[in-house]
Amino acid sequence: MNRVAATRPDWSTAASWPARLDFLGFGGDYNPEQWPRSVRSEDIDLMREAGVSVVSVGIFSWALLEPVEGEHDFGWLDEVMDNLHGAGVRVALSTATAAPPAWLTRKHPEILPRLSDGTTLWPGSRRHYSPSSPAYQYHAQRITRVVAERYKNHPALALWHLDNELGAHVSEFYDDDSAAAFRRWLENRYGTIEELNRAWGTAFWSQHYAEFEEILPPRATPTSINPTQRLDFQRFSSWSLLEFYRGLVSVIREVTPGIPATTNLMATTATKSMDYFSWAGDLDVVANDHYLVAADPERHIELAFSADLTRGIAGGNPWILMEHSTSAVNWQPRNRAKTPNEMRRNSLAHVARGADAVMFFQWRQSLSGAEKFHSALVPHAGTDTRMWREVVDLGRAVRSLESVRGSRVDADVAIVFDYEAWWAIELDSHPSNEIAYLDTMRAYHRALWLRGISADIVHPEADLSRYKLVLVCSLYLVTDVAAANIARAAKRGASVLVTYFSGIVDENDHVRPGGYPGAFRELLGVRTEEFYPLLADQSVVLSDGSIGTVWSEHMHLEGAEALVRFTDSPLTDVPALTRKAAGDGHAWYVATALDSEAVGALTDALLTESGVLPAVQAPAGVEVTRRRRDDGTCFLFAVNHTAADATIACEGTELLTGVEAAGTLLVPAGAVVVVQESSLAP
Repeated sequence: MNRVAATRPDWSTAASWPARLDFLGFGGDYNPEQWPRSVRSEDIDLMREAGVSVVSVGIFSWALLEPVEGEHDFGWLDEVMDNLHGAGVRVALSTATAAPPAWLTRKHPEILPRLSDGTTLWPGSRRHYSPSSPAYQYHAQRITRVVAERYKNHPALALWHLDNELGAHVSEFYDDDSAAAFRRWLENRYGTIEELNRAWGTAFWSQHYAEFEEILPPRATPTSINPTQRLDFQRFSSWSLLEFYRGLVSVIREVTPGIPATTNLMATTATKSMDYFSWAGDLDVVANDHYLVAADPERHIELAFSADLTRGIAGGNPWILMEHSTSAVNWQPRNRAKTPNEMRRNSLAHVARGADAVMFFQWRQSLSGAEKFHSALVPHAGTDTRMWREVVDLGRAVRSLESVRGSRVDADVAIVFDYEAWWAIELDSHPSNEIAYLDTMRAYHRALWLRGISADIVHPEADLSRYKLVLVCSLYLVTDVAAANIARAAKRGASVLVTYFSGIVDENDHVRPGGYPGAFRELLGVRTEEFYPLLADQSVVLSDGSIGTVWSEHMHLEGAEALVRFTDSPLTDVPALTRKAAGDGHAWYVATALDSEAVGALTDALLTESGVLPAVQAPAGVEVTRRRRDDGTCFLFAVNHTAADATIACEGTELLTGVEAAGTLLVPAGAVVVVQESSLAP
């Protein structure tokens, strides 16, 4: 069977850092085309004042760069590039392909995206194109070449910013060009129609296909769609966006082989449409956009999760925070303004977790358009504002952290994360639709965060040999290779926790027979004969007094020991938490969604068994992380998210103030400290 379409690149390969950016980056999206020359002149002076070192330019400027097909106007952009260079500001120059101009959609209406119910999405906003459209691919690569040829030798050019937030707003495309591309992808993946029929289980409901040309995307149907067809379409959709990116980057590689290229991912807890692990090998440096969810009372912990995921996608290498906000966004139901110093905490928390550039959307707050109330570095109210003073202060802080650049985050814990498992577990027709892939994962990540423990979020086939503790949360879909990789981690000495509804199906979403948890039965030493999902208002009490929700199951011991049992009928005395020796390590299994207190207690037990320790002991609400350079130099970050002063134990130089820490250091309420430690950390 030909698996070319499903092959994963080596995401551990070191990325190329932007050319001419030999410092921590600070800046954001710059949209000078929205402003007259007088304002653009003021922008340069203000960028100097704020210490801006890098900006993204031209992201949505195609209609101005090419107002009529074949006729280009680069005068304004030439001037902007020259002015930025004169101010010492480096440029991440965009291909301007994120919003096709009106003349293009009028000439080629077939490029417009179509939803599964046949609805066409029309011009009037942005991202109104299908990545599989040959016409759009041609014109996008053409304008990319024109821009690259013009600016290939410009001294301000440091990085190519290809398109923008690929997959935002629409991530699955059901137009005829996408349907044809889907069929080609399937033929490449399976080789023969017989193999596709086997993988899709088309004997069910008379779905057998005689040839690839009979296959359609999973458009709207009377009832549940073939789950493997849906899973493959999500794989294809991620791949089709990546292929579009590859088409642009091939032009960039040809014209400017010495300038690295990237696109801004959206590796947040709300974005699941693209398998970013499969993208990483095509990005010279990983860049990410992150925005807080105002309604989340623990949004700073979600920020940490998203930053850890971005670092995992980057293979542990430094990455770029391409966008976040100085204050409120404009697209949530209630757009909360950030409190004093919250922007500073957010920005430096990203740096603490591996970012070597801090950028924002956008430089100057727009006066018109859909994002006019989205905050910016220069607000509507101008420079006599708290916001501007905080921006200048943050720029100063970033410059003081130059020595951090290039260091990597210390982490002894791995959380296994797989986009394909996410897609598969949240399909319909499952024992419970209440299982959300990220819920359990975030619960254990939160428990680690509260204890000052850093975790890498990694693909299940990544190298796990360096980790003392591995968390496998509801990994419903798992390949044989990944399951063996996780088992090896335990046998080498790690503590491995597997949570409920894991190991159930293979990569084709076929149930593994013989009893659950399928791929992990031997490792865990348990066998489940039947699931007992809980109703929305139902819970179970465990023998240690903790509470379980969402899930329970009828499990038998096959080599494991029961640490905790269910106490409620019909599962009275059935194991709920088990542990089994596995080589030099141990494998744990939990068969319900534990309450937060029980998650904390289990996390404590796992940390004790594995010997994982925090960077330093810190009071509750103080986030601690350590970054380490190859030469052994360590940087301790402490972010105080509370309203009370705190003290941590450390020795070295506090980089933001120059204060020497000799044993202890004050972390003021709401503040951040970064200590270059005077001795090598253990």
